[in-house]
Amino acid sequence: MPMIIVKASTPIAPAQEVRLKEKLGQAITLVPGKSEAHLMLAFEDNARLYFGGQNDKPLAYIEVNCLGKSTREAYCDLTAAICSMLKDELNVDPAGVYVKYDELTHWGWNGTNF
Repeated sequence: MPMIIVKASTPIAPAQEVRLKEKLGQAITLVPGKSEAHLMLAFEDNARLYFGGQNDKPLAYIEVNCLGKSTREAYCDLTAAICSMLKDELNVDPAGVYVKYDELTHWGWNGTNF
């Protein structure tokens, strides 16, 4: 039950959003047991983000929420994939990307909890 929230300081055109959706759907499989089948995504463009007190370059903040635990290696692989796709699609340098991971023990869906 992963959820990925993408906040970018740049505009995200509809075609870019579709490509990011597809790439994130593939990338989530880098985390064992996760798939696009239960992946929820949220995109926020034109976010007012600052890094080091500056906002003169494209920036992005990503939240990845997953039910259960995974490995450092899986998260490192996912971070690399996310940074690559943001560079390709939104011209955000990896040095301007923060990725936050939350491992959750409770997750509600479809009127119940896991």
